[in-house]
Amino acid sequence: MTFQPSKQVYSGKIREVTLGAGSKAVTIGGKTVYSFHSFEGAMPNPPRIAMEVWDKDPSSEWPEAAKAPFSDVLGDPAAWARKCVGEYGAEILVIQTKSADPNGDNRPAGEVADVVKKIVDAVDVPVIVWGVANHDKDVEVMRLVTEKCSGRRIGVSPVEEGDYKQIGAACLGYKQVVFASSPIDVNLAKQLNILLGNLGVSTDDLIIDPTTGGLGYGLEYTHSVMERIEQAALTQEDDKLQQPIIANVANETWKCKEANLSDADAPELGDAAKRAVLMEAITAVDLLVAGADLVVMRHPEAVNLVRSYISKMM
Repeated sequence: MTFQPSKQVYSGKIREVTLGAGSKAVTIGGKTVYSFHSFEGAMPNPPRIAMEVWDKDPSSEWPEAAKAPFSDVLGDPAAWARKCVGEYGAEILVIQTKSADPNGDNRPAGEVADVVKKIVDAVDVPVIVWGVANHDKDVEVMRLVTEKCSGRRIGVSPVEEGDYKQIGAACLGYKQVVFASSPIDVNLAKQLNILLGNLGVSTDDLIIDPTTGGLGYGLEYTHSVMERIEQAALTQEDDKLQQPIIANVANETWKCKEANLSDADAPELGDAAKRAVLMEAITAVDLLVAGADLVVMRHPEAVNLVRSYISKMM
């Protein structure tokens, strides 16, 4: 007798959200089952990988393993973006506006927005613009970014409870996609979605960012919360949580100590380059299994590993 696995009954569905415009637009979400449970129902859109680009040269902050694939373009964000798309096959880009950080370079909002616009104009794939989680500065920057990138249907993140009215209104005005960011908690994610809905943000323009912990730095808790969001959406018919989920994997993975220790500093941890790449890939795969529809990654080798995993699972 052929083995027949037991099947979960699902009553909900994750909504589809489209990023970008034109022929290279990407749609995420749409599943009616837990991630990769295609034997139980439909998962029409595979999870996607976005590659990150910083708006400043990160050489002083990145380990050698992270810099090597981009060594010729780190000082030119637009060229960096083109390399991600042309050489590494990126379908989506995330622009990290690190230069805007008031505790760092504190570059004026207008200059940051101009750099973002150059990057967006340099590629034809969807783009997400990621702020620095400082409410005042993010509001200032994102108001300009949403205007300058009108017509491109970019994503804007993080949109938090402390700034959702201002950034949400800017996204509404210029028809951009809102990434609702809350500390790792199911109820807080739901609450922010409700607030954005009350503001007028459509469910067609809303993606959940429950925040992300990396391998060894809160990954288990992140996994459990993301899984609970997906369960509430698919099995409890909680329509306030039936949105696609993003995980900003690169930022969390590469800032941890173990990803930055050299071979000389920690010979017991093995090859430094392989270690960091595997940490990023493992974190991404874990969160895809938990329910993420989109992961943000940095290293091309890690991206290829996760692409292979998605392909086999689909």
